[in-house]
Amino acid sequence: MTDRLARFPVARALGAGVLALALAAGDLTPATARSGAPESFADLAESLSPAVVNISTSQNVGRAGPEMPDLPPGAPFGDLFRDFFERNQRGPRRVSSLGSGFIIDPSGFIVTNNHVIDGADEIVVNFADGESAPAELVGRDPKTDIALLKIETSEPLPHVPFGDSDAMRVGDWVVAIGNPFGLGGSVSAGIVSARNRDINAGPYDDFIQTDAAINRGNSGGPLFNLAGEVIGVNTAIISPTGGSIGIGFAVPSDLVKTVVAQLREYGETRRGWLGVRIQTVTPELAESLELERPSGALVADVTAGGPAADAGIRSGDVILRFNGRRIDQMRELPRVVADTPVGSTVDVEVWRRGAVEMVSVEVGRLDEGEVVTASVRDDAEEGADGDTASVLGMALEPLTETRRGELGLGDEVRGVLVARVESDSPAGSKGVRPGDVIVEVAQESVSTTGDVVALVDQARGDGRASVLLLLQNGEEMRFVALSLAD
Repeated sequence: MTDRLARFPVARALGAGVLALALAAGDLTPATARSGAPESFADLAESLSPAVVNISTSQNVGRAGPEMPDLPPGAPFGDLFRDFFERNQRGPRRVSSLGSGFIIDPSGFIVTNNHVIDGADEIVVNFADGESAPAELVGRDPKTDIALLKIETSEPLPHVPFGDSDAMRVGDWVVAIGNPFGLGGSVSAGIVSARNRDINAGPYDDFIQTDAAINRGNSGGPLFNLAGEVIGVNTAIISPTGGSIGIGFAVPSDLVKTVVAQLREYGETRRGWLGVRIQTVTPELAESLELERPSGALVADVTAGGPAADAGIRSGDVILRFNGRRIDQMRELPRVVADTPVGSTVDVEVWRRGAVEMVSVEVGRLDEGEVVTASVRDDAEEGADGDTASVLGMALEPLTETRRGELGLGDEVRGVLVARVESDSPAGSKGVRPGDVIVEVAQESVSTTGDVVALVDQARGDGRASVLLLLQNGEEMRFVALSLAD
């Protein structure tokens, strides 16, 4: 590449000497960071645009066209059918796509979205001055939709630093630069509309929502604060038309920085693993567990031989803090655990049977095939003594060997079978289904229908508003809190 920097607008705006100082400092941020609403975003856009690139990819796809139906030998017009379908088969073809990215290091490391480069045979980076360069994939992380690319360069490239996404507040100004619909170098501005959005894109959802215009082709591009720091990677939009309606989402930089550092060092992510299945603590569950407020992550099941099992964490524990960080909502725990260095020993604060306990856990490494979080399901059968009972809208039966075999339950499953459920009952309203096995009531193990009835009656006698049940279906377990109101 020739003297690229001299042709960028930032060189004309700042001068070669100032630019050299900016590169030496490791960023292209403006000389001053504005506070409040700026009169113009022009200086910011001019200084940052050189570090934002367009990503074009291409890949070969197989033959396409109508499939030839199976015809019996000697079928009428068989030769004509064969000739028609062979003529209409299209051979391998090349498919292209466009996205955005940004340079984070003068040596040529570039961040973009995984979905921008997924399946690509060729990746090309296009710069603001019209030059282009082939890129290699360093690593990618589908769970956060982040990918890291590398291009070869003989000169330092303009680049931008990561900022602190956690410091962003709803209402703060943000600027998006990218390649919407192939229109490179497009700039839009808006505010942070919301934080910590969960859009069911993956197990670590923690998106920044913005009303800055983001369209197709903006994917992988940076979302800047007014200091010129990347506080998010534009990833998704909600739109019935395919165009911006002011609801866009960016992966926060605090999450991206960790992923990028691991991709750069290892070519893959190495996340912490606890080995638990967890569920949300609802107000009803909190009351049943004697928690002051619904917070934390309720452990529904513990993986045998996992870090949590080795540390003594049990089903029914509520994880309130992990490595000093408070867990207000269940979905926060997977992110906190994933960010914890593998092999480190951390303190975990749990709520267990009405009291706080501290547990030390050595964090394992997540196998990317492992379930990160969990919750719901069902299954069960009948017992040797034939006793049945009805409670809270559930018809209960003992778990006999006959029923165990019918339901495909292993010998390790112990409890009482839910045979039928009234749809308008407390159990029906909480999703209890025939085939569920009641393993615990009020955190006490049960083996007979009488155990279930007695513990429910005891909870009523203690003045409880609800009673906690641990249910199992196959290999999955979950807690439900059933109302005791008449």
